[in-house]
Amino acid sequence: MAYLFYSIVFIFLIAATVLYATRAHWRAHAPPIPYLTAPGPIPETLYNISDYLSRRLDSLRYSRLPQSMGFADDAEAGLHSTNFSLADNIEAEDSRRGLDEESRQEVYRIMKRRNVGFDEARRLFIQDKFGREGIAADGRPLDRKAVMFDR
Repeated sequence: MAYLFYSIVFIFLIAATVLYATRAHWRAHAPPIPYLTAPGPIPETLYNISDYLSRRLDSLRYSRLPQSMGFADDAEAGLHSTNFSLADNIEAEDSRRGLDEESRQEVYRIMKRRNVGFDEARRLFIQDKFGREGIAADGRPLDRKAVMFDR
């Protein structure tokens, strides 16, 4: 059985090499690949698939997250800004463990993966969380049956 598998793989590699080497001859006769060569917008489903795959691969990658023992550790890890200051908690010697561990890890991953600051990573995290919970960007529910009253 292993010989069959290796034979098929070997034949595939030979065929791929021959096609690559002779691509100048047959490329003009090949049909266009949809969404790669055709003009126009890329469908939303392809973006969703791409986003899902990148999130899945990022979750498999190892990225060392700093261990949080309090607000001082969160500040040292870069999880603060002028809009989200931890200085008051640190000065008051707050005994709590610091920021929520799961949210903290996700914000830290966004900061490293997209190379953005803490405020932007926190905004992206909240937008993603709103989307998962069925809340629009303006804070209104996406449920068609929701009833809202003006003041």
